[in-house]
Amino acid sequence: MQAKKRYLTLFSAGACLILLFCFGGIQVPLSRRGPGRRDDRSLAGYRPGARWRRLPGSLPPFSPLEEDQNVDPDEHISLKQKRDVSSGIYTGKRCRMESCFDFTLCERNGFKVFVYPQQKGEKMSESYQNILSSIEGSRFYTSDPEQACLFVLSLDTLDRDQLSPQYVHNLKGRIQSLPLWNEGKNHIIFNLYSGTWPNYTEDLGFDIGYAMLAKASISTENFRPNFDVSIPLFSKDHPRTGGERGYLRHNSIPPFRKYMLVFKGKRYLTGIGSDTRNALYHVHNSEDVVLLTTCKHGKDWQKHKDARCDRDNMEYDK
Repeated sequence: MQAKKRYLTLFSAGACLILLFCFGGIQVPLSRRGPGRRDDRSLAGYRPGARWRRLPGSLPPFSPLEEDQNVDPDEHISLKQKRDVSSGIYTGKRCRMESCFDFTLCERNGFKVFVYPQQKGEKMSESYQNILSSIEGSRFYTSDPEQACLFVLSLDTLDRDQLSPQYVHNLKGRIQSLPLWNEGKNHIIFNLYSGTWPNYTEDLGFDIGYAMLAKASISTENFRPNFDVSIPLFSKDHPRTGGERGYLRHNSIPPFRKYMLVFKGKRYLTGIGSDTRNALYHVHNSEDVVLLTTCKHGKDWQKHKDARCDRDNMEYDK
């Protein structure tokens, strides 16, 4: 009888141990090689920016004062966004000036901007040529890359809509082969249009690396605070200078203006932006607020034509 009790007690204890093990009550080390990748964050002194130090030629790690220092950079990225990584949308997405910009170049020679020499026969829009001309005509310009703190490409990156006649092909390989590219460090990329109708994703078609992005209509999801620059979306026909003298008068508060708000553009009947453009109709009064839109966008715009299109197109054409 005593033996049976001992066996029953041992059996009960063994069963309890097995149940505890199965349900996580006891943790048994499976390897003596130390914690795996998933356990790295439990190590003393771990910082998310520490992994940057293992990259060859990388700059100092991210500032520990960043608000998002404990956020996993891939935690909230959708499958589509992960696919876009190869095109450079999210590469270096946690960059800040203190982490992805080499200030020693500026401390040595001051703030000087170098523009890559334009290659013979290179396709370039008038808008991008105006940007480069403005930089080259400023007191910050230098023709010596050794003196430069900031670098600007001579390759036209303004229009990255593959359906546009101003789209420049094969930028990915051409940019990567530039001897001064250095993964984009201390470079700035200008962009007005990206992606293709109707979704207009922010795919530039090449990896911007650690370069800053001066972009129009950039989403809050991709905008890197204190690093990227949000610029207005201006028409390709917008003049660099000139035009009639404005209505602003000295000491006139509020200033006298003929128009308080003006917009002229395409009214997307479907896709991203259609709701916003449709809302402009309710604000337009044809007096001091003039918001003109046209339905003529895309080859099949007439399939989506609504009751306002004829009138809107007529006002737009004026």
